[in-house]
Amino acid sequence: MKLRHFLQTSLILALSCALPAALRAADAPPNTLTAAEKAAGWKLLFDGQTTQGWRNLGKPTLTGTNGWVVQDGWLKKLPKAKGGDIISVEAFDNFELSWEWSFPPKCNNGIKYFVNEKRPGTPGPEFQMIDDSTQKQRKYMTGSFYDVLPPKEHAPVRFAPEVNQARLVVQGNHVEHFLNGEQVLAYDCGSDEVKAGVAKSKFKNVAGFDQKLKGPILLTDHSDECWFRSLKIRGMPAK
Repeated sequence: MKLRHFLQTSLILALSCALPAALRAADAPPNTLTAAEKAAGWKLLFDGQTTQGWRNLGKPTLTGTNGWVVQDGWLKKLPKAKGGDIISVEAFDNFELSWEWSFPPKCNNGIKYFVNEKRPGTPGPEFQMIDDSTQKQRKYMTGSFYDVLPPKEHAPVRFAPEVNQARLVVQGNHVEHFLNGEQVLAYDCGSDEVKAGVAKSKFKNVAGFDQKLKGPILLTDHSDECWFRSLKIRGMPAK
């Protein structure tokens, strides 16, 4: 009995010590990397303080701060201010990208990938971020491959001051979209499904739009207000 009591007591103490550490990891400050994330190859695309590592689409630098500003640890797209689309300085091939975002009702934004700067206006596929109540077709709703493939049914998007979490995984030609912990879309570049979706979209005349390519990450400027933080990325093995 004494041994059993000792083991039970030891287990309780061990759990009580481990739990705060686990909670600290889960509640890590925004725009930071835990030791485990660093070991897994994650790096920040936004440091929470500057716009370092970003530039305007088609330009060598980020021109001014009239549309994009850093505020309270967020990279903020100001409403009705022309900041232009911005892209990461670095390009990516196989990767996992995660980010947090928030916006008011009726707003629209998105993250584009497989970005080709030689395709003006349609540089790459978009992970749509929008107030779904403003849309009638699912292929325009949050989590979609915008105008090409619709997302699965999912919980409503959260509005400010609440925060959404999103994730994008690219391995070889396989792509997955996640919204608030739920996979909402999976597809393969160049598949019949994607070719058919592109053929019915506004991108039907854009050469290679159904194909994967190495490129930067793009944050869109749709004139609406939107907030980004904890933009993290790591390389992934190709499937």
